[in-house]
Amino acid sequence: MEIVVSYAKAYLTIMNKQAWAKTLYFDGFAGSGLIDYGEEGEIKKGTALRILDICDPKPFNQYYFVEFNDDYKRELEKNIAANYTGKNLIPGKNVHVVREDCNKKLIAMAQFLKDDRSYRVLAFIDPYGMAVNWNSIEGLKGLGVDLWILVPTGLGVNRLLKNNGDISESWLVKLETFLGMSKDEIKSYFYKKQASHTLFGTEINIEKERDSITKIGELYKSRLNNVFAYVSDSFIMRNKNNAIMYHFMMATNNPAALKIANDVIKPKYKL
Repeated sequence: MEIVVSYAKAYLTIMNKQAWAKTLYFDGFAGSGLIDYGEEGEIKKGTALRILDICDPKPFNQYYFVEFNDDYKRELEKNIAANYTGKNLIPGKNVHVVREDCNKKLIAMAQFLKDDRSYRVLAFIDPYGMAVNWNSIEGLKGLGVDLWILVPTGLGVNRLLKNNGDISESWLVKLETFLGMSKDEIKSYFYKKQASHTLFGTEINIEKERDSITKIGELYKSRLNNVFAYVSDSFIMRNKNNAIMYHFMMATNNPAALKIANDVIKPKYKL
């Protein structure tokens, strides 16, 4: 949240000088707007509401919050209506909350940007697992989008990559959809074959590449570079056992945006 909000403030500072451009904030998994920290007994604003709090140097021209969970969607609407209705923020006019699959809305947004080139978008994708399809990302090619995306490298992709290479068909399909690669390409990237000679002939052993989670992060960055001109360093998110769960990165077609993203990430802990 701190990274996205810090970046949004710098983004709006720059866009404030571009009188021709209209700005849109897109959140693909917006949640309820609040985060319950459970044992800490504390409830804090989530990214959606913290973005709405930004008014200096200016707010976004449009906000588009997508949430598939109907309860969360209604709770977010309620939080916005109660606390953010005013001259610059009007639910239904420039603040939109919709219940839909993020993939469908990413594709729709791509078409919207092709039809109206005056818009520039800051998008934040914090998915539930591997819920974002590669073709949804691919559709943003060549458009004025700065995309922050949380990639479930350790918590998602790596769990599907069985150590012995014996991946179920359903898992392979999921990996194909998420990475936009064929089954053979995925296996070739993450596994190596080794031949061993025994009394009974040659045996082929399949081994998973070491440090596979880091390789997943590098692969996704490379995939994004096929769609966007630049991809930032990754902010590495770990659990309490120091195991990598996510790589958080930003893709853009603007070199100035790349520098800002890396400057925002740099003070944070990263691998």
